[in-house]
Amino acid sequence: MNPLVIVFLVLLVLSGVGLIIFILMHSGKGTGISDMIASSMYSTQTGTSIIEKNLDRITIGCAVVFLLSLVVLMVIYPHGTISQ
Repeated sequence: MNPLVIVFLVLLVLSGVGLIIFILMHSGKGTGISDMIASSMYSTQTGTSIIEKNLDRITIGCAVVFLLSLVVLMVIYPHGTISQ
């Protein structure tokens, strides 16, 4: 297997796991994990908005890495070219 393929497979798996974790950390109506972290670190609403913005940025970054690695793997291995 090509080392480039291994790198993109690792990126795909890590960004997929990151997406799952960071999406679950988003708070729906103030009851999420990020809200518990924010309330313990900051007692004002500005702290919550900063943490939510950073969580959004990290989630978007993971999604971009996931999609780019998926597209690269689709270009490297078109449908039906993977041999075992």
